[in-house]
Amino acid sequence: MSAHALQYAFARHHQMSPMQYLRRVRLARAHQDLLDVDPTTGATVTAIAARWGFANHSRFTASHHATCGEPPSTTLRDR
Repeated sequence: MSAHALQYAFARHHQMSPMQYLRRVRLARAHQDLLDVDPTTGATVTAIAARWGFANHSRFTASHHATCGEPPSTTLRDR
C-alpha cells in the first residue's frame, strides 16, 4: 500500500488527515496534563506544551483556547 493510499484510507475512516488526528490527540493529552498536574510543583504551560511536541507556545495557546474554551493557563490555574 502506498503512503498516499494509507492517508486516504485513514482520512475516510477518521474524517480527518493523520496529522489532524495526531494534533488532536496531542492537544487532548496536553489538556489532561494541565488538569492533572499539581500546580505547587511549579509546572508551566510551556513545559507541558513542549512535552507534547508543541514548540510554539502561541500556537498551543490558540489551539487549546479554540478547542477547550479557555486559555491553558486558566485550565492549569483553576483546577
